[in-house]
Amino acid sequence: MSAITSSPLRVGVALLVAALATQAGAGPPAAEGMAAPVLVGRSFSGEPFDLSAWRGKVVVLNFWASWCGPCRDEMPLLDALQRDYRERGVVVLGLSADDRHDRKDALTASQGVAYMTGMLAECSSNGFGAPQMLPLTYVIDRAGRLSAVLRANRGALSAGELRVAVEHALGDAAPAVAN
Repeated sequence: MSAITSSPLRVGVALLVAALATQAGAGPPAAEGMAAPVLVGRSFSGEPFDLSAWRGKVVVLNFWASWCGPCRDEMPLLDALQRDYRERGVVVLGLSADDRHDRKDALTASQGVAYMTGMLAECSSNGFGAPQMLPLTYVIDRAGRLSAVLRANRGALSAGELRVAVEHALGDAAPAVAN
């Protein structure tokens, strides 16, 4: 009889522990001025990355998904940004928030870009947590602090918004905003 009555209790305790662990791992949302959370993983090509290893560079971290139209619209802008700013110490990393079973769709969507891409679900350490909206872009300055958090409240970013945020993180005078 005790096994019957304790079974629902065990399930309830397991669910509570899982919920608390999920909340504890997420931490506060990443915000401007904060140190960038830990992020370690591998790109689709197998190349390892560790956000902390890019200290001294400006990192543009973009969370996207293969099914997200505004995300796909931003990919050419991020690709151009990588080409135009690489020599100035800017690194672009795009991580798909697709489910693991949609990896093939994410890989296909990222085929046309030259910047590093991978799966957020495959990161071995992710202090950012799951994005609450997509696309979501973080610009991380050379000191490893979040310089800008660009949210998808209006759809895809404009090239001007993205470049102003990167120029600010570089510490250079911001160029005129161009769309």
